Amino acid sequence: MVAIQGMRGTGEFNSDFRPKNYRELFTLLEPNGNAPLNALLAMGSSEATDDPEYKNFRDELPERVLNVDGAIGSATSTTITLAAGDDNKYAIAGAVVVNSQTGEVMHVTQDTTGTTLEVVRNIGGTTHQISDKSELFIAGFAAQEGGNSPTAISFDATVAHNYTQIFRTAFAVTNTMQSTYLRTGDKLDESMTKALKLHMSDIERAMFFGQKFEENGLTNQPTRYTGGLLNELSSVVDLGTDYADYGGDAAGAMTEEGFDSLLISSVFKFGSKQKIAFVGENVANHLQQYGKDRWTPESVQGAYGVNLTRYNTFAGDLMVHLHPQFRQIPMMKDAMVIVDFPYLTYRYLESRDTHLLENRQSPDADSTKHEYLTECGLELLQDKVHCYIKGWTARNNP
Repeated sequence: MVAIQGMRGTGEFNSDFRPKNYRELFTLLEPNGNAPLNALLAMGSSEATDDPEYKNFRDELPERVLNVDGAIGSATSTTITLAAGDDNKYAIAGAVVVNSQTGEVMHVTQDTTGTTLEVVRNIGGTTHQISDKSELFIAGFAAQEGGNSPTAISFDATVAHNYTQIFRTAFAVTNTMQSTYLRTGDKLDESMTKALKLHMSDIERAMFFGQKFEENGLTNQPTRYTGGLLNELSSVVDLGTDYADYGGDAAGAMTEEGFDSLLISSVFKFGSKQKIAFVGENVANHLQQYGKDRWTPESVQGAYGVNLTRYNTFAGDLMVHLHPQFRQIPMMKDAMVIVDFPYLTYRYLESRDTHLLENRQSPDADSTKHEYLTECGLELLQDKVHCYIKGWTARNNP
């Protein structure tokens, strides 16, 4: 049995599992079907909300890197101009600052809240000059013997929010049809099964492509849209324009070394050391060719009901799944969406998770009508732990 970090389930569904709603029933019937993201969330992180707008706080440790704005020709100048940025506030009096380019060690003499950094230069070393756009980083604190305590630094978390969206999928047959013998089986049962698949497909697509918005929010009947991964993530790599950063010689191309660099510098920089990548068919082929050259693709059967393939790297383990719906959406054939599941939650409005609502037909209708209804949304507990790679149309050799 293969474990995935952050998941609370212990394996694929078994005969002891009793679904509480039709979303879980769907994952029981088709865990590797057209909604694998929902299948994993169903056995992982799900949480009720008592309000259609839900919020969470995001916090992270700062990098504490200061960017120089303008070269300093004099190696003895004690005033450095910085580009504006919140990380400048960490350069308080007594902080030790190091130039990442030259290795020069400096000691901050005044609290820096704006763009002016006052320092003592060249601590214990030789003289250096500082070039434009050099990066300085905080490297500890050096206190004077008998001195006062330093300036306090506090952190404010950022607030993120999203909405639950109401998904409805109806199906109906006439009562005449109900009473007619068909060699293909019961038409209502067939419609019920297909409607559930379409319903879960709608939710799956919204969780990837949805745009967060509240329409007519001040009225008594607003329409809310949940924000999906592609519109909520800030970590986006567009190989249509950024290909040169990853070894590509034309738009859409990336080398194996470039992909390795991306994993090390960005994908596994934050969060878990094991993540799931939903990919389109072209990206799956790129990874398969890389695997032939160096990695050993390992099929992971039945991991939480979804078949995955593990790619081992020094940065972390990438669990890859060829998303069936990405085949149906042209732009997603060349895409990879990397998800860190401990930082992703399925949110549903209390008592409004997926249910079958029966007999929705009009009182005088000579027909039978049912519908599936779900009010749910996606919650990103953190943002930078996920990544979206798009426009990966070609594979370059190094």
